[in-house]
Amino acid sequence: MSQGSGRLWSGNREQILWFAFAYLLLALPCMGFLPNFWSRVLTLAWDSHTHQYITEQAILNVTCETLMGLDKHQLSCVEEQAGLGRAFWRAVGEVGKSNAAMDFLSSTRSDPVYHFDSERVDSAIVMLRQFWAQALLSIQAKEYQSARQSLGKLFHSLQDFYSHSNWVEMGHRTIYHHLLQPDEPAFPVAKDDTPTCLECFSSTCRDNILPRFTWRKHPSLLLTTGYFSTHPPKPEGKCSHGGIMDSSRHKGAKGGINKDTTSPLFSPHHYLHVEAAGLATEATLAVLRDLRDTVGHISFLRLFSVKQPPALIFVMDTTGSMFEEITAARLRALSIIKSRANTPGQPGTFLFVPFHDPEVGPVYETDDPNQFMGYMENVMALGGGDEPEMCLSGIQLALTHSPPLSEIFVFTDASPKDAHLFNAVKALTLERQCKVTFLLTEDPGYVIKGRMRRRRSREQLSHDRFSLYSSLSSLSGGLTVFTTNSDIYRVSTIVEDNTAADRVTLLHVESDSDSTSSHPFMVDSAVRTVTLHLTGNVTDCKLIDPSGHRQSLLGEQGPLAELELFEGLYRVRLLSPIQPGQWTLQAQTDGHFTFNIIGDSNMDFLYYFATVANETHPGLERVQGSPIAGVPTFLVVAVMGLVPSEEISFSHVTLLGANGESLLQVQLNSSSSASSSLFSHTGEELVGQVDSVPRKPFCVRLSGRDKRGNKLERVSTEIIQPTHIQIQVLSIPHLVPGHSTMVHFDVLNHGPARLFNLTANDNCGYLHQRGPHSFPVAERGSLRGQVDLHTPARAEAGATVTLTFTVRALDSQDSNYVVAYLTVVPPDPDTSPPLCSPMPVDGPCATKCTGSSWSVSMALTDRGRSGLASLMLHHGEGVLTPLHNPTPSQESPLGETHTGHDQLQADRDRATTLVSPGHHKFRLKKGDPPLNVSEWIGGSSQPLWVTYTSSCCSAWAELLVWDKAGNMKRCRLMYGQQKALRDSGTESNRTENTLLSSGFVVLLGLIWTILL
Repeated sequence: MSQGSGRLWSGNREQILWFAFAYLLLALPCMGFLPNFWSRVLTLAWDSHTHQYITEQAILNVTCETLMGLDKHQLSCVEEQAGLGRAFWRAVGEVGKSNAAMDFLSSTRSDPVYHFDSERVDSAIVMLRQFWAQALLSIQAKEYQSARQSLGKLFHSLQDFYSHSNWVEMGHRTIYHHLLQPDEPAFPVAKDDTPTCLECFSSTCRDNILPRFTWRKHPSLLLTTGYFSTHPPKPEGKCSHGGIMDSSRHKGAKGGINKDTTSPLFSPHHYLHVEAAGLATEATLAVLRDLRDTVGHISFLRLFSVKQPPALIFVMDTTGSMFEEITAARLRALSIIKSRANTPGQPGTFLFVPFHDPEVGPVYETDDPNQFMGYMENVMALGGGDEPEMCLSGIQLALTHSPPLSEIFVFTDASPKDAHLFNAVKALTLERQCKVTFLLTEDPGYVIKGRMRRRRSREQLSHDRFSLYSSLSSLSGGLTVFTTNSDIYRVSTIVEDNTAADRVTLLHVESDSDSTSSHPFMVDSAVRTVTLHLTGNVTDCKLIDPSGHRQSLLGEQGPLAELELFEGLYRVRLLSPIQPGQWTLQAQTDGHFTFNIIGDSNMDFLYYFATVANETHPGLERVQGSPIAGVPTFLVVAVMGLVPSEEISFSHVTLLGANGESLLQVQLNSSSSASSSLFSHTGEELVGQVDSVPRKPFCVRLSGRDKRGNKLERVSTEIIQPTHIQIQVLSIPHLVPGHSTMVHFDVLNHGPARLFNLTANDNCGYLHQRGPHSFPVAERGSLRGQVDLHTPARAEAGATVTLTFTVRALDSQDSNYVVAYLTVVPPDPDTSPPLCSPMPVDGPCATKCTGSSWSVSMALTDRGRSGLASLMLHHGEGVLTPLHNPTPSQESPLGETHTGHDQLQADRDRATTLVSPGHHKFRLKKGDPPLNVSEWIGGSSQPLWVTYTSSCCSAWAELLVWDKAGNMKRCRLMYGQQKALRDSGTESNRTENTLLSSGFVVLLGLIWTILL
């Protein structure tokens, strides 16, 4: 815990507890595991497991497993965490945000289906499987942000099952596989008229569930879940959710069964909270491991942006005057690709968006650097026309395809023709926390003659026609550099500077001042290199190190730094060794200037603003868009990139104005104890209360100290623009090809009565009306509205539609935004997994396993409409051989697992070994990538035969089979005394993580046979 946070807690603990108690008296009912860390404060349940903690720990653990499986050196998980990167923690935060939103969105927070309440188990299971299918669709389409949203929803409902049902009370210590595996055994759910609970008159309810719902040996064991509040009404004799906020607890049967917290005030079965949380964690881990096995290790790591270097993104004007700019971008990309070739890990994402007038795109996106360079070689500067070009359309296209936290580099010499898109582009830039840097090869102050681009009425062009570019770069923390064709390649070195791995910002200042200014910045021992970028007309510049030594950067060579001066850009690099401590940059400027100082360090941070939710779930709800000026709010900071030996603590954040001045200092405290905090090794999650959000734009600087007392600082450069308008999306529906969909929203006015303009924009053209729409809103009033989208029948399943709302007051600069991501889903998705139809085991095993072998054949069939896609030997030391399909029998379809063995035997005997086009027989071993078998399957019902052969010293194996919809089946292969084979589905104890001795495996086989 940081030093500052400890002081804050000790001084304000009583005040916080009284605040929590008062809040609880006013709050509406709470259901589900608590949403996030602040919920533990509000409910006084300090040691409860929250949705946030369960989800984040599971993602972290499976990510470490995956990395250690790929890395031959196998670093420990603690060592891996420090290098996962800022993008990873943002991706994890997106899953957590989507998870928590289930408790906060008006469309989901009170719906029992989303929380396994009110015995709506069957409907909730259908919804869970839809979330799974949607996540797979999005990953296959490389729409990773949408996939993370689907996963967050899935995890929330899945985790709620173990807290809200009687599964734990039944005595189960393994997860309920049927929730996501249709072939697994299912428990029936109690009917509406079946009593489930006894009366309970205390806050702790023990043995209040009727015996037939808890005794595992009961012949008709049933599932039940608690009823919550008054919708739907609870039948007499049913179990309630329970807790002091659940109004249904007063209706018979009184009491409740939820295990959400460790507090008896909120959870009548609080004594089973740890067991429920453990199963919820195990279920979350199982989903993540199944997902990894389904999409592959590489796609799984990309889903969570694990150790991904920054994306290289060019938005390029391709008209005839841009030859030098295109050449510079091509050469700079080649230099970056060569430098990354010498580093371990993935090369990253490469993105190129061309634009001119009237065409924009198409987007070229790849993970292959050679393909990207091949594309860049073919880009030509052709054509021309009027001076304005479709630049903002190109940036919007890049933003919808770029990973969050990217920096986009725009090359152009023309002003934007599509200025109406500025607010939508601004919203996307801020929501995705991307920087936009413009490299402009035409000075806005005068006209250059003799250029290749011939524009009409050149003399009439406005001098401020590039102002939208400057505004966008300023609010995103990027730069606008005015340079020349002759210097564009040298200036583009900032592309290389800013896309290097582990870049952090130490200082970002922008001003229109004409006077001398002094700007201190901290360099700590964790920073390895430091680079300064200065734009504008700088007449004098001095650098002062922590010891007081000075160097004039413009007039002399010195020991502190070296300067490269280009047209429009000053690039300064501190020389090694860099002295830790406070440095100072003193500059005399003439007009507008920007100073940006970056370093190379693993340590960085993310943050968001949040308010206390006062609906069904106590917790901190993230603010959508910009925070409201002049009102209290919370600032949550997540620090990453630390290792335990560094012992770094963080005490406060400072909200900095545009000129670098301090507007407000916010003290931070730890969100949880060090023993349970997710960031106990990688950093720490911290929270501070902002008494009143400043009314001026600001950025955020994090401050702390290392174990030697030296100061540390990091700056997040995007500009937050506080406002008095709020817009909230109330529901995030899915889009179905050929159908229309409504998205509902609220506009809240925190200022006086006035008129507003609302504009909606989507990247696919599905909106019926974009606006702007004008409407009045009363003082402190609100307006509810909706927009309609029509998804064309040709829309591809898995695609993401980015919907942006911007609202603006007509009498002031007040504005706000919100961005929603909608996924296109098929109208009738295939959710049926493949089927394994086994044959008896061949080859008896001797007492001594050496020298003997066993084999088994199996028919694999897809029961859905998709058809088989691929298979992989997940476990086992033997060899799996796919066979050519025999002609399917007309008498005995392969729909039943344990019937028609004579016909199955005949079909198998007619099968032959699959061979590749090069006449090589396919043999799969453990560790081989999945084998694509779709080309050998004639139709969706066509079976595929496989034979597995293994030494008797390896008594079991597991085969993974996928269909084209991404549904996965785990087929367990095992020999026994009766040579019987059964398909066991997913093992709850995840035996792939345990190294079993051969004797223990034989014992398992014997027990399996006896049980059968």
